[in-house]
Amino acid sequence: MNDFRTALSVDRLTIRFGGVTAVESMSFEVREGEVLSLIGPNGAGKTSAFNAITGYLPAAAGDIVYRGARLNGLKPSRIAALGVVRTFQKTSVFAGRSVLDNVLIGLHLQSREHPLAIIFGLPSVAREERRLVEKAREVLDFLGIESRKDDLASSLAYGELRLLEVAVALAARPALLLLDEPVGGMNSVETASFMETLARIRATGVTILLVEHDMKMVMRVSDRVVCLNQGRIIADGPPAEIQRHPDVIRAYLGERRARAEG
Repeated sequence: MNDFRTALSVDRLTIRFGGVTAVESMSFEVREGEVLSLIGPNGAGKTSAFNAITGYLPAAAGDIVYRGARLNGLKPSRIAALGVVRTFQKTSVFAGRSVLDNVLIGLHLQSREHPLAIIFGLPSVAREERRLVEKAREVLDFLGIESRKDDLASSLAYGELRLLEVAVALAARPALLLLDEPVGGMNSVETASFMETLARIRATGVTILLVEHDMKMVMRVSDRVVCLNQGRIIADGPPAEIQRHPDVIRAYLGERRARAEG
């Protein structure tokens, strides 16, 4: 159940690429424990907003605040260490490494060992390695792919590959998880399974910010939906309200018409 405290506040965020404004004066908040989805036509500014929140793009103006800490100007690794962790639109795992190794890489933020202990091979290093392997297996088991732990990531089916990417993100122990089109390219069965996974992630107390084009999924899993068009917010509310909002309908109809005419 949501307690409605603010986890993330985005206040008048503006993002520019040269002379082009990708996001203009965007303001929204993500509440603790909820699933909030950002939707909008292609090029609306959704991924640019994700990139700014997680430190991959500088903000031209505005403030991004997570649990009282201002994220503007912080490196992605520092933002992740604060508990704000993301996946990417395109899979970003290490294809030539095993499934388990990929998750172990995601667990590096949790390592308790001093670099000198690792260099000198102290006994504590072996204990730490065992602890991290056990944690990695727990994450894989939670997502239902522990049986693939020794397989190369390149051998996974597409749906499993997207789950592995989520596993790497979960290994960093996020409090706020940003998912960028997690079901893009999935079939209906894989999408339904992922929705169940999302519910289980949420049940552990993780707050979720989602960018997704699959509107059926968005409307079923979201507490609130923020719709962008041409870098601006045009609607913000519960799914039922967003579905019948005239500006949202126009934005999506406009995109479909452009595709048809193209």
